[in-house]
Amino acid sequence: MLTVDFARFPVARGDRVLDIGCGQGRHSYEPFRRGAHVVALDRNAKDIAEVNGMFRAMEMEGEPPAGATARAIEGDALALPFPDASFDRVIVSEVLEHIPDDKGVLAEAARVLRPGGMLAVTVPRFGPEKVCWALSDAYHEVEGGHIRIYRADELVRRVEEAGFSVYATHHAHALHAPYWWLKCAVGVDNDKDPLVTAYHKLLVWDIMKKPAATRVAEQLLDPLIGKSFVAYATKPHEGARDAAGAE
Repeated sequence: MLTVDFARFPVARGDRVLDIGCGQGRHSYEPFRRGAHVVALDRNAKDIAEVNGMFRAMEMEGEPPAGATARAIEGDALALPFPDASFDRVIVSEVLEHIPDDKGVLAEAARVLRPGGMLAVTVPRFGPEKVCWALSDAYHEVEGGHIRIYRADELVRRVEEAGFSVYATHHAHALHAPYWWLKCAVGVDNDKDPLVTAYHKLLVWDIMKKPAATRVAEQLLDPLIGKSFVAYATKPHEGARDAAGAE
């Protein structure tokens, strides 16, 4: 399930792509399939091992084109182990809401992205997230849990303050918002509740089959209750940034 829309965030063969806080790698696999050189970074050693395993399985199945490379490594989003301007694309998906120093993460993303490169950032949307917090303390008051809720304009401002220029935004995953409201209402660890179980089956069916009816429904509902907010930005060239600052 992708939150980043790769039509708005194009990745071409040979692009260098960094997925910061990759988790289980869902946003790392698509660039690999497109022929990019992908680095997936996370602090969770178990996730990194699983992502590397998936990369190797994709290679065995012949999914990525010749020349594409991918590796997953352990690392700190606040101290990325890469030189300046190392990447053409940087993804930070569902990460900033977990980290106290979100500005530091964006500063590191700006450092390792080349001028003219693109950034994609996703966070839980304010409205649906507020409902989750109101229904359940256990949803967010856990180690490594969500520590803040972003309004859309706040996230855009954070990204722009880090030196980026935002060029597009949208919402995603409207069908997932009610699922999390249900889980928060009955207990986030109560996966045996019949309503939660039934809704989860619906989501799995939707992800696997992608029926037209649910695709249209989600497109209509995303602006209203989309679970995630997504922002896309570019890192201006130095000359363009200086000119903008002089205006």
